[in-house]
Amino acid sequence: MPAPGRPSGRPAPTSTSIRALRLARKGRRRSAPPAQANPLRDGLRLERVPDPCAIVLFGATGDLAHRKVLPALYQLWRTNLLPRDFLILGVARRPYTKETFRAEVRASLLLRSRTGVDDESLATFLDRVSYLQGNFDDPGAFDRLRETLDGCEREHGTSRNRLYYLATQPSAFPEVIAQLGRVGLSHETSGEGWRRIIIEKPFGHDAESAVRLNREVGRVFRERQIYRIDHYLGKETVRNLLVFRFANGIFEPIWNRRYVDHVQITVAESMGIEDRGAFYEETGASRDVLQNHLLQLLSLVAMEPPATFGADALRDEKVQVVSAIAALTPDEVASNVVRGQYGPGWVAANPVAGYRQESEVDPDSETETFVAAKLQVDNWRWSGVPFYLRTGKRLPRRATEIAIQFRAVPHRLFRDTTIDPEPNLLAIRIQPDEGILLRFESKMPGLGLDIRSVNMDFTYGSAFSVDSPDAYETLILDALLGDASLFTRADEVEKAWGIVTPILDSWIATPPARFPNYDAGTWGPPEADRLLARDGRRWRRL
Repeated sequence: MPAPGRPSGRPAPTSTSIRALRLARKGRRRSAPPAQANPLRDGLRLERVPDPCAIVLFGATGDLAHRKVLPALYQLWRTNLLPRDFLILGVARRPYTKETFRAEVRASLLLRSRTGVDDESLATFLDRVSYLQGNFDDPGAFDRLRETLDGCEREHGTSRNRLYYLATQPSAFPEVIAQLGRVGLSHETSGEGWRRIIIEKPFGHDAESAVRLNREVGRVFRERQIYRIDHYLGKETVRNLLVFRFANGIFEPIWNRRYVDHVQITVAESMGIEDRGAFYEETGASRDVLQNHLLQLLSLVAMEPPATFGADALRDEKVQVVSAIAALTPDEVASNVVRGQYGPGWVAANPVAGYRQESEVDPDSETETFVAAKLQVDNWRWSGVPFYLRTGKRLPRRATEIAIQFRAVPHRLFRDTTIDPEPNLLAIRIQPDEGILLRFESKMPGLGLDIRSVNMDFTYGSAFSVDSPDAYETLILDALLGDASLFTRADEVEKAWGIVTPILDSWIATPPARFPNYDAGTWGPPEADRLLARDGRRWRRL
């Protein structure tokens, strides 16, 4: 009778055959291909690789292109997230040759690549880099661009898909867009591939100019082709905020005015204006950070859960938040918004000059380098909950954080202990040391009843042990894939300017009484502290 579980007629294995079987299995394990070569994984590994395409980079010799855009593109290439058939065509005024431009790109990548470079990937990347010299106000340059693209696309097989990236001064946006339309480079026709355009911030300099720019872009490109970039939306922790809020059921019941006392959002920079005096004189902290970064973070904190994770559903909810923030009157600006400008001081134990001593800055400049504001989101969820926003240059340290301050417990049961318990706090650190902190109260070990605040701290670096991608890598890849979820829509931009423009108009009518009004290396003017102190609150120490 055969042994139980053994098919009838099959001989029992001998010790020799068992050893042979084990050796055979061991040999198969040794010779098996690595997991990444498994064809069943190809779909998972390659699902986010975009179509073959040409990337036209306007302003290709500028600081933004070499500091952010080109390193991001190289990193995508190095990690196999760009298609094999692609082309980067730099367009700028400098009279470079293709070889000269490639040499500059190579030098930038050696200096700024996030994970370094290797010779093989760098060589193949540079093979796909070309250059076209031309002035943006010269119609002939765009005629040559069309001809160059046609020739390059035949050589590189990019299927006539084109992404235009405007890494130029904002003043050049209308001219470049109009010329692209004139020569037909924006048109999408059957079999001709897609056309998309990335427009850098600032998108306009006030509400009127933003509406006008939207109208000018809309004459040439459809809204679904337009990607208005705000690099903060590509940061890993900002993207995780959506997951944190909508993939965890424990937070939704307390994410409202019944449990939240107030919200603080801080974008602090220890650096100055970095030889960008002319740019900053026209921009200031309000246009540079408040209108985009801070309001974007506020909308992600305050938005309702979208019906789907699609781009339009997400952006619809963000627009609803910004629409619920009423524009401030001049009197409200005076009492709810603080502006500042840094003077000489010390940052990281080094002496630094004041803003008015920086290159290309007016010695009597009234441009703000700091702004703090108290805003209200007037809807069912957040009515009565103040949102305190602040940003500034030459502050003690670089830090971006969202702090959700919860209300105190309704009954102070432990008020007679050595320390009155503090309300709970949820802090979302966006940079540096990306992570999430939850503060709660606990009894200290011992015979007494001493209470102390303790932190439950999650950090990306220790939890996942992987490098987070740069925000530009994320956003450029999304644009190539046609995913507009992390890009701002026309109506959102206009609504945001509708909040900031009355502040700017009020400041024009009432020049600052005292500039500079805070020393470099401090947390801004004293008026910023008083803004919260009037409400019985204080800024969180970072």
